[in-house]
Amino acid sequence: MGKKVVVVGAGIGGLSAAIRLQHAGYSVEIYEKQSMPGGKMHQIREQGFTFDVGPTLVMMPSIYQDIFRLCDRNPDDYIPMTRLDPMYEVFFEGSPMRHYAINNNLPDLMKLVESKGPENAKGFLDYLSTLYTRYQVAYQHFITRPFRHRRDIYNPYMLVQAMKLKTFDSADHLMAQFMPDQDLQRMLSFQTLYIGVSPTNGPSLYNIIPMIELLYGIWFIKGGMHTMAEQMARLFEEIGGKIHYNANVQRIMTSDDGNQGKSGDKASGTAQSSGQSEVKGIHVRGIEVTGIEVDGRLVDAPYVVCNADFPYAMKHLIDSPKVRGKYSPKKIDKMDYSCSCLVFYWGVKGTYDKLSTHNFVISSQYDENLRSIFDGTEIQQPSIYLHIPTQTDTSMAPAGMSTFYALLPISELGTAQYEWNEQTVKLYRDKVLEALTQLPGLENLEEDIIFEKVATPQDFEHEFNAYRGATFGLQPTLRQSNHWRPQAKAKHCKGLYFTGSSTHPGAGVPIVMQSGKICAEELRRDEKGDTFE
Repeated sequence: MGKKVVVVGAGIGGLSAAIRLQHAGYSVEIYEKQSMPGGKMHQIREQGFTFDVGPTLVMMPSIYQDIFRLCDRNPDDYIPMTRLDPMYEVFFEGSPMRHYAINNNLPDLMKLVESKGPENAKGFLDYLSTLYTRYQVAYQHFITRPFRHRRDIYNPYMLVQAMKLKTFDSADHLMAQFMPDQDLQRMLSFQTLYIGVSPTNGPSLYNIIPMIELLYGIWFIKGGMHTMAEQMARLFEEIGGKIHYNANVQRIMTSDDGNQGKSGDKASGTAQSSGQSEVKGIHVRGIEVTGIEVDGRLVDAPYVVCNADFPYAMKHLIDSPKVRGKYSPKKIDKMDYSCSCLVFYWGVKGTYDKLSTHNFVISSQYDENLRSIFDGTEIQQPSIYLHIPTQTDTSMAPAGMSTFYALLPISELGTAQYEWNEQTVKLYRDKVLEALTQLPGLENLEEDIIFEKVATPQDFEHEFNAYRGATFGLQPTLRQSNHWRPQAKAKHCKGLYFTGSSTHPGAGVPIVMQSGKICAEELRRDEKGDTFE
């Protein structure tokens, strides 16, 4: 067996990297804080109801399947999938409420856009063609590759590719250029919230998200999204990997730690006062990772893959300011973070054949809603995502009942201008119920709820170490994407690597899986003797 690799966290990025490294001949062990794999792809099972805690929507199914094919497994034996038709339903608040059932059947889509007039129909086709071209450039040259050196991006060829992406526009403004109909614009731009950024300032490249849905469909994994995490963990153990659950990692150890003091407080203070300058003139080439500290005991390893949220790791797991480099505590606090989520998990009496597995309620105060999410003011009239997995998999609730997952995008803790307490939760619960009771068949929803759990931004911060409760990690703004985003390979410490939604290439389950792949490839590249800088 090859050299030992320790992975901090059994989230999807960590599992993706761990499987690839174990398959390549390394001896890999994962240390996971929770009692189950998946990170935010967690699961609640109570009173016969099964809830996914975080991600719920499967896009780009081939990426999910590829990790099993890599190990010569049939993906259908691990993650049986069903294509959803319709993919989702969209309800626009108003009198009357406007309703659209969206699938990825081109004749049906053309019927919808043509009903809005020929200008919208032509614009829709132009949108698909234009964004598909940009998607191919992004996938080939940015999403699937690391940026470990400045020359990896600052060269004539890559600069030409970057210009092809035309990322300087916002997602919603770009859609308005293609289609004048406001409902179509919003149906094809709100998906940037999947990765925690507003369509009003998210780079227009992220309009590839609805394009991917329309071209490849939305799928459902039997048992819910947590099945993916369970089965990746199963695969990892089948090929010889080991997972330690209920194992809380307190520190990533490096050869520089002896110069920082036992707690690292002095080093942290220095980093905070000096900002990014603490690495100037410091010779860091000789610093190496030495292992991790888990529940007070030391685990030695020449390689560490950190799947903990990158900002959290830099502030709480790494003591040395030399290893942190420019990501000092002061820098971390100044970075832009994605929105968070408030999620209500409801076990509900009855079944609801007038709704789909995925349902979106778009606020009549759409613009104000988006502003409040990202400026931290109280949301007056939220947009709601309602996931009903029992519409596809009835085993996720007792017979004759349904599992509801009601989510509203909400300000992360560093932005919110209000406290999270029982009154805040009740305030938003009432708003969610008010919006959902307008949907067909949900007139008596509150009376039909027989089980309830809630996840607030504080819960995401505490349970999953999501920095400031930002569910999707660092916001994928232009200045926090591609080569400007934290990379897989630590800049100032040999043997240390990162994966997850706050690292390149970003958030979203398929993209985080790609992050794990890049992370594994970077480690293997160094093992083969590439120059360490």
